[in-house]
Amino acid sequence: MPAPALSTVLFDLDGTLADTAPDLYFALNRVLEEQGREPLPLSELRPHASHGSIGLIRHAFGLAPGDPGFEALRERFLDIYQTHLAVDTRLFPDMEAVLEGLEALGLRWGIVTNKPGWLTDPLMSVMGLDRRAACVVSGDTTARRKPDPDPLHHACELLRVDPRECVYIGDAERDILAGKRAGMCTLVALFGYIDSHEQPDQWGADGLIGTPPEILDWIAAHA
Repeated sequence: MPAPALSTVLFDLDGTLADTAPDLYFALNRVLEEQGREPLPLSELRPHASHGSIGLIRHAFGLAPGDPGFEALRERFLDIYQTHLAVDTRLFPDMEAVLEGLEALGLRWGIVTNKPGWLTDPLMSVMGLDRRAACVVSGDTTARRKPDPDPLHHACELLRVDPRECVYIGDAERDILAGKRAGMCTLVALFGYIDSHEQPDQWGADGLIGTPPEILDWIAAHA
C-alpha cells in the first residue's frame, strides 16, 4: 500500500521554528554575573540552546543534574528566562513565508517541543502563533519527551492524522530519532543550534535543510 500524501508539517520550536537563543543567552549570562562569573558570548552559547536549561547550565557551570548547586542555578535561570521570554526571540529569517506557504498549500503545521508548557504557551501567544498552529505539544504534555515518539504520536492523535502523512523538522538528533520512531519523514534544520562536532548527516533523516525556504522545496519534491 503506498504511503498517504503529506498533509502535516511538525516543527521543533527552539532552533527550528524560532531563534530563541538571544533570550536564553540573556538569562544565562544574568545567572553567570550573579555568580561572579564572566558572561559568555552568544556565539558560544547558540549550539547549546536546543538542549534547554540542562544543557546551558552544564556548559556554563560544568554541572549536571544531581550535582550540588545544579538545581538552584537551573531554577534561577528559568525564573529570569520566564520574564525575558520573547524580548529578542524571532522566527528564523523567511520562516514566516514558509508558514504562509504551507497554509496556502492547505497543509497543517504544528509544534512538538521539549520546552515545558509554562514557557511554550506564553511564547506562542506573544508571537501570535497559537492561533495558527494546528497543535502545540510541549515537553510536559506527555509522560515521555523526545527522543521518545510519544509527543509526536500525541500530535497525530490531536490532529487525527496518520504519522506517514507527517514530516517532522528539528535541529537535534533526538528530534530525528523521535520522528523516525513515530513513523514520520524527518528533516534536519541545519540553520538551527547544531554544534560543530555533531554530524547531522549521520542522523538518518530524510533530508537536510540549509535554510527555511528549502522546506517548501522539499515538500514540493515529495508531495
